[in-house]
Amino acid sequence: MRVIIVGAGEVGSAIAESLSGAHDVVVIDVDADRVEQLTYEQDVLALQGDGCSLDVLQEAGIEEADMLIASTDDDQTNIVTCGTGAVGGDPFTIARVKSPQYLHTWEQDNRAFGVDFMVCTDLLAARTIVGVIGLPTAQDVDMFAEGAVQMAEFEIPAESPVAGQTVQEADRFDSLTFVGIIRDDDIIVPSGGTTIEAGDDVVVIGSPDSTRAFSSAIAPQENRPSDVVIVGGGEIGYQTARLLEERDFSPRLVEHDADRARWLAERLPDTTVLESDATDRGFLERENVGSADAVIAALENDQQNLLATLLAKRLGARRAVAIVDTVEFAELFEAVGVDVAVSPREATAEEITRFTRGRHAENVSIVDGDRAEVLEVEIDAESVFAGRTIRAAAADLPDEVVIGAITRNGEFVVPRGDTVVEVGDHVVVFAESDHLQRVTDLL
Repeated sequence: MRVIIVGAGEVGSAIAESLSGAHDVVVIDVDADRVEQLTYEQDVLALQGDGCSLDVLQEAGIEEADMLIASTDDDQTNIVTCGTGAVGGDPFTIARVKSPQYLHTWEQDNRAFGVDFMVCTDLLAARTIVGVIGLPTAQDVDMFAEGAVQMAEFEIPAESPVAGQTVQEADRFDSLTFVGIIRDDDIIVPSGGTTIEAGDDVVVIGSPDSTRAFSSAIAPQENRPSDVVIVGGGEIGYQTARLLEERDFSPRLVEHDADRARWLAERLPDTTVLESDATDRGFLERENVGSADAVIAALENDQQNLLATLLAKRLGARRAVAIVDTVEFAELFEAVGVDVAVSPREATAEEITRFTRGRHAENVSIVDGDRAEVLEVEIDAESVFAGRTIRAAAADLPDEVVIGAITRNGEFVVPRGDTVVEVGDHVVVFAESDHLQRVTDLL
């Protein structure tokens, strides 16, 4: 597949890196230094130029391109790039945008803007935050099969009742599958006899009820949060509050700009909007932010988010979630005390990546950097699963692949060895990255 990526920032570069081994990738960027760096670091053709220009896209081979991904930091540039690409050829076009207003327009008519698929960075980040907040001990959460299946990654605390148990002992849930254990530099595909150790990151796939039950089993003292504080009323903060309201939360939101605070208060009826500087310790103490179950930092930059979350933790907040714009900072944030660092750029890369998995992956979640993925695929007649039991199909798959869940007509089906997979079923699998190409070919 020939893929043209416009924009060589963190998102564009990450997508290019994940595709370069199996596809013919061209990357366009206006920054000459970034183009030169990409030329030396990745197996891609890097071009300097304006991706909105038809001449530049033609130089990149838009006539033969199968996919055009517009991933600059400017929404309008990305939309215009897709429109121009549709003039120069017939690629599948993907535009990354930050503002939900473009997404709402596109959702009204998918022919709008000449864009085949639109990814809204801020909305994805808000959904990720809300998913993590809903599971008090989760590090990462993703939904599959229109919400019928949930993937969650949990770090096992030393004091957890699950630490020291085997998977068979910990697995007391009918619709939950333990698909991976991340221990130091290793990814373990667990069997029933595998022991879960303190500090392990355990990845499970199951129904939302079963993942919530497992979350409670890991830390029985942690309940669903009732007091959630959001600091920063930008687009991510607003979308997070809106989504929390839809789930019957009544969060508090701190915004320093008076006009913006008034705007937020008018649109968020179940949210208490407070006008103040979120890094003002005196204010945080007066508002008892230290007693919050969760504090979410969605301020303007990484430094402010780190400061706000660490201050909240020092005051006593039980859990701190921070937006981190620079992907490489995520591990650093968590190392110094932030419980969960959410990267909008990484979430966007995941969303776009699913279109490159043979163009038929319904959903993709990248696990532990890019060392493994969870894929949702609708089974067709060509699939290795079609009309076969899981036990028979698994014999043709690498050992590092685990069937996590199946849905049929929207209903959850617990995957057992003798379960026969039907055409039209949605199968959610966990696979190590080294085997992804073979797995997607077989699925």
